[in-house]
Amino acid sequence: MADIVASTTLGSAWDAAVRLGGDRPWLVYLPVHGERMEYTYAQFNVRVTRALACFSARGITKGTVVAIQLRNSPEFIATLLALAKLGAVSVPLGLGLTAAELLSLYLRCQAEWAVVDLETAEMNEAVHAEYGVLPGGVIRTHCDGTEQFEVPSQDQPSEVSPNQVHGDVSANQVHGDVSANQVRSDDVAEVMYTSGTTAEPKGVLVTHANMVYSGHYATWQCSLRPYDRIFTTMPACHSNFQLVALTGAIVAGSALVLCEHYSAHRFWHDVQEEHATVIQLTAMMVRTMLMQPVVVHEKRHTVRECLYFMPLSNEDKTAFEQRFGVRLMNSYGSTETICWVVTDPPQGERRWPSVGRAGLGYDVAIVDAAGNPLGPRQAGEFWVRGVRGRTLMAGYLDDPEATAAAFGQDGWMHTSDTGFYDEDGWFYFLDRSRNVIKRAGQNISASEVEAVLNSHPLIQEAAVIGVPDPVRDEAIKAFIQLMPDADLSTDQVDAYCRAQLAPYKVPQFVEFVTEFPRTSSMKIEKRSLN
Repeated sequence: MADIVASTTLGSAWDAAVRLGGDRPWLVYLPVHGERMEYTYAQFNVRVTRALACFSARGITKGTVVAIQLRNSPEFIATLLALAKLGAVSVPLGLGLTAAELLSLYLRCQAEWAVVDLETAEMNEAVHAEYGVLPGGVIRTHCDGTEQFEVPSQDQPSEVSPNQVHGDVSANQVHGDVSANQVRSDDVAEVMYTSGTTAEPKGVLVTHANMVYSGHYATWQCSLRPYDRIFTTMPACHSNFQLVALTGAIVAGSALVLCEHYSAHRFWHDVQEEHATVIQLTAMMVRTMLMQPVVVHEKRHTVRECLYFMPLSNEDKTAFEQRFGVRLMNSYGSTETICWVVTDPPQGERRWPSVGRAGLGYDVAIVDAAGNPLGPRQAGEFWVRGVRGRTLMAGYLDDPEATAAAFGQDGWMHTSDTGFYDEDGWFYFLDRSRNVIKRAGQNISASEVEAVLNSHPLIQEAAVIGVPDPVRDEAIKAFIQLMPDADLSTDQVDAYCRAQLAPYKVPQFVEFVTEFPRTSSMKIEKRSLN
């Protein structure tokens, strides 16, 4: 196919970046404990080659399914790139999974190996031993910056010794000819599980072409150049990190600054210290950063673009932009759409709270329940048209019914998300379909109610769900986490909501919580609330 990806794979894109980048900065890693690490493209390629040799020696080859349960770390990136070069299929997993969740995912994706760190090794090995999953075994690494990828001899176990620091591994130690694997751009590179905030996560099939295209798209969306420094705290297993920051940096030849995890206290200091030009933000990050004490010279930075992924109140958006001297780039998309298919343009006008216009390479429509196109300011479902396996996901793992439902017979991908567009083609997101509460014939956006609750000065964060109601189908229940030392009654919450919402949108039930269950991407896991 003669598109911008052509025959490029993730592995060959990395090789090209190394050839062109050489001694330019590639990765800065900021661990929670320990010293800052920095690698050039050439230096990091040694790590990728070592990981590739380690995996190849264990018989991992094209089509082998390998789970990755690693924290944000250089090891995660080296593992992902090495497996891509081998043609193996990566399955990145979050760190907070239970043994039952691990077992379920391993059975569903038929993983043969797992690459884990010391934090998750014991649970993985227990699941492996008790249930017979992961027939290849478990490969351990410290994720502490020391080289943990080892080429085993015949009598070595599959686990990498956690107490050894290994020397360089050359490409000629790779077992067999990697080029003979003949990895193609249409091959599946990853099974990326959706966040699963309101339902069981589904395995999204992401091809090499998908990953390379996402890098080109991010380069356009953020006007990336080799001198850029992309700063991210997004979980490495998530599409926000992989299909924007990581692939964008590879395609553009930029530097990537990766934090082990987000810290509201340190975030802006690190952004300034690392001379970041592009950063990634979520609503939770914006709100918690606004809670930090104001520091002198907060506006002294090199940030050019703030990638933001809805939703946020107008008040918080204005306060954040004014305090830090930045402008948010709003966008809409999902794991299935690969890229943020609707986005604020890189230059020119933006119309908050619009999520932008249709991005390059995508057609976007708003349709009614029968699939008929709607006009300006008529609310309906987002449909997206692109190319399956290249600009859109290839499908869902072992779920032909869900895949057929997503793509239909018309070439459009049905997102189940609702929104509208204005007379000038600017799109506005309303809610995820599974986040709509149906009460007495009325469709209520949980996000709308959450936005009102989150605007209360004593509320740190809120989540709203529908619960069964014998008369009205569903009732609205709000879960509220208060600010530290705050005191708020249910009657006060009710009065605050009634002042800003129609009566049928006011929560009938309120429950105060000290913390929320969260997915690996730090979204509130609503399916765990009841």
